[in-house]
Amino acid sequence: MELKKRKRTAIGKMSLEKDYPKIDFEQAIDFVIAGKSAEGLRPRTLRDYKKDWGYFVNWLNENYEIEYIDELTPQIFRDYINYLKYDAKKYEGHKFIKEEQGIGLADTTINIRLRVYRAMFNFLEREELIAYNPMDSVRLLKQDIDLTNCFTDEEVKELFKQPNQRDYVGFRDYVAMNLLLDSGIRANELLSLRANDIDFQTRFITLQGEVNKNRKPRIIPISAHTVKLLLQLIGENKKHFTTDRIFLSQWGEPLGQNQFNKRLKYYADKVGIEGKKVTAHVYRHTWAKNMTLNGCDAFTLQKMGGWSDIRTMRRYIQMDIDDLRKSHDNFSPVMNLLNKKK
Repeated sequence: MELKKRKRTAIGKMSLEKDYPKIDFEQAIDFVIAGKSAEGLRPRTLRDYKKDWGYFVNWLNENYEIEYIDELTPQIFRDYINYLKYDAKKYEGHKFIKEEQGIGLADTTINIRLRVYRAMFNFLEREELIAYNPMDSVRLLKQDIDLTNCFTDEEVKELFKQPNQRDYVGFRDYVAMNLLLDSGIRANELLSLRANDIDFQTRFITLQGEVNKNRKPRIIPISAHTVKLLLQLIGENKKHFTTDRIFLSQWGEPLGQNQFNKRLKYYADKVGIEGKKVTAHVYRHTWAKNMTLNGCDAFTLQKMGGWSDIRTMRRYIQMDIDDLRKSHDNFSPVMNLLNKKK
């Protein structure tokens, strides 16, 4: 241990002797985007880096007279966290949302931004462009686990009644909702599906690495019911469009993720579901939870869901009080002994 301490001290002295360049905020993001692009980050991720950095720099210019990134301190980032949590307007500057949405961003949103800033400064430090990383001592917000992020069985039944299956858009949405709940597939994975990605005989979907979040290819089993629906949708597409994409707009264009989530929210509003941010991700949570309750083991679920870390998967399968009660009654050693006596 003493050797390690002496090594850290030596490195610290060396860093003080080194001359570091003066980098302003625009140069910083340019360095990071160039480096991360070379590392293979997706264009959408790079756009998110620019957007989240822009939010911070705009706030910084309004509240501090700082020109270079080596002037940033952990306290400045903590001030920004407090601003986001208690004073920032939700959806401020959004192109389509104009109505007042309230004050204070969600902890999840704040942590997403903090992860971006941490990744940026880690890169700059690794490239020896900064002497000191101000994000080293800035921690993410502690988040409460949400036990309401799944649909109940009754809600699912009502949701599936909402799409008008005689209409192309309604039938497309019905097929997508079934596929989400049957496979746990992510929204971007679903919307990028093509007919050749599905083996209708073995009932497996093959997802290529370029569309997956962790870039690892995986196969997903689906039910015969979902296969039948997909074949019907593909047949309907062939009558009107030339593309082999499966989920399309009514004009034959690729269906966007925001547009798709709006459709899901529309059906949830019709049912009267409240207190849940209804997106395709809620279907994924519901799939994971019910697969677990129905007896699927954790490692199989992890492989089907495409989680690289089992700790991430655990957040998707939080049980509510009713589930805990059922599990306890079914597996309690005392109850099993009493039942055997009877």
